[in-house]
Parts: sequence; C-alpha cells; structure tokens
Amino acid sequence: MGEHRRARSRRHRLLAPSLFTALSAVVVAGVVAGTHGFSLADATAAGKVARSTRTVATAPSSSAPAGTAEPAPVADTTPSGSPTPTQTPTAAPTPTDTPTTAAAAPAAPAVRDVVLGTTAPAPADNRETSTVGALFSGPVGPGNHFCTASVLHSATGNLLLTAAHCLSSANGVTFAPGYRDGSAPYGTWQVTAVHTAAGWTQNGDVDEDFAILETAPNNGRNVEDVVGGNKLGTDEPFGATVRLYGYPAASEEPILCTNSTGQQSSYQRVIQCPSYPSGTSGGPWINTATGDVVGAIGGYQQGGDSDDTSYSAYFDHTIATLYTQVEGSAP
Repeated sequence: MGEHRRARSRRHRLLAPSLFTALSAVVVAGVVAGTHGFSLADATAAGKVARSTRTVATAPSSSAPAGTAEPAPVADTTPSGSPTPTQTPTAAPTPTDTPTTAAAAPAAPAVRDVVLGTTAPAPADNRETSTVGALFSGPVGPGNHFCTASVLHSATGNLLLTAAHCLSSANGVTFAPGYRDGSAPYGTWQVTAVHTAAGWTQNGDVDEDFAILETAPNNGRNVEDVVGGNKLGTDEPFGATVRLYGYPAASEEPILCTNSTGQQSSYQRVIQCPSYPSGTSGGPWINTATGDVVGAIGGYQQGGDSDDTSYSAYFDHTIATLYTQVEGSAP
C-alpha cells in the first residue's frame, strides 16, 4: 500500500488483514501506510501472518455520534483496583520469564496538571501511568517494543486495549506495563488472543481500528490485579480533554500530552499533541473528567501522518459490543 510521506520518520503500519491470509505465522506490527506503528522488518522475518481467528463480529455502525461538546474540565483520576504484592522483581524479565512476585502499581496521586498541548515524559510514580505499557515481539528490552497498549478494566482482569493495525497475531507478543529504561517493574504478560471488530477484520475499516487483547496470568496473577485498569468509555463527547500516552520506538520511556480533542469525521477523534512518533500507535486517550479510556492512537491514516496530530476511531456501540463479547468469552 505504500507509505505516507511521514512514515519514514515515524510509525509504520501493518498491512490490511486481508493481505496476509496466505502468509506464515510470525507476529508483526509491520509497515503500511501512515505512521504511529513501528516497523519490525529489520528484526523479524519478512513473512506476515493472517489475523487471529478469534476475531469477533460486531453490529455495523448505523449513525454518527453526537456532535462536539465543550472540553471537559481537568480532574484527577486513577485507574480501577491495584492490589499490593509483597516484592518487586530485581531485573526486567524476558517474555518467557515470570517474576516470582510482581510489584504493585505505586499509590501516588494522579497525573499533575500540565500546560495543554505540550508533550513530556510521563511520570513514573503514577498509578494511571502504570496501566500503560509497551508491546514486544522479542526479549523485553531496549529497541524491541513496537506499539503501545493499556490495561482495560474487566471482570476477568486480563484485557488490554491497543490499535488493530498494531498486530495480527498473538504469537510471541508480550506486554510490559510501566516499562521504562529497559526494565519491566511490574512483570510481563503474554498476549494469548487478538480480538477485532468485523469491519476491521474484513475490510480494514479505519473507523474500527481498535483491538482488545487477552493475556495469560503471570505467576497466577492477572495484569489488572497488579497495576489496575482503565474503564472503557463509549459515546463520550468529541470535545473531551484527554491524557494521551505513547511509547516512541526510539525512546525507553512513555510520553504524555494533555489536550482537548475534536471531531475529524463522523467516527474519528483528533488531537493536537506534538512529537508522537513511531511506536505510539495504540496509546490510550484517557478522559481527564471521567478517567475512562475513550480512544487509542490509530484510525484515520492509522494514527496520523504528522507527529503533531493524532487520531482515534470513535468509541461507540461497536467497541462496546466487542468488549462485552470478549469479556464474556475470556477464561
């Protein structure tokens, strides 16, 4: 499909799912048109795999969401639940390692207010930040992460949210929440299934560029038991104020920007936040007023062909149906 003009300087994309049905089973977050997703072409085999067979069909979108509302006021929020374990692992595990005991998310207050529309490193001592992590297709360490994901609150405690274009298979993919400077302070969780909506699975519909991932327990504990999770927010106004997180491919710590969002089209949010380059695809948009996650970097141009403008598919009944079905089928 070729590349948008900014793809050379930031994120590459996976090709549409239908282009991979005949190729071998290797995990990718590969190159396609657009930006936010990071190419692993230099680190993985050229072969690409078909999407997970565990995709979930959803009802088609029938009407546009409500129009833009005034930006919501900034308020302190924290993710749901975070039990405290007894130890912190002394070293960052590889995807096949499990620490004997995972560390708890810090009990620090929510992210401090910042100047709207500025980008800076995300704080390390924050419970919300600990729910955001990097996806790896090899050993957990510098240079191996390719997209961003976040823990999605659920009854099962094992779900993640990311962009659908980030990966087509769960094989070999690992999630490291709170990853920073080569260390996975809370442990790592293996991704076991990738769920997408029917529009993305069948047609690569950018209005359904979101995925819900299942993970296996680490040492008997689900990821949400350790770091907490963010509630899914649907049908929320386009004019919300959000905290936007992401892991640049060339960086070993997450970045954060707070700004108000707008409406790019009937089913697309847009935000102006500078310097969101390759690797930030899948990063959550967390509403400062509600604490709900209302987007994931992706959608139009698979996240945007400018480092300073990012997009997300609008979260409505389509992702709500997908979430309900995944939560109901998860072990």
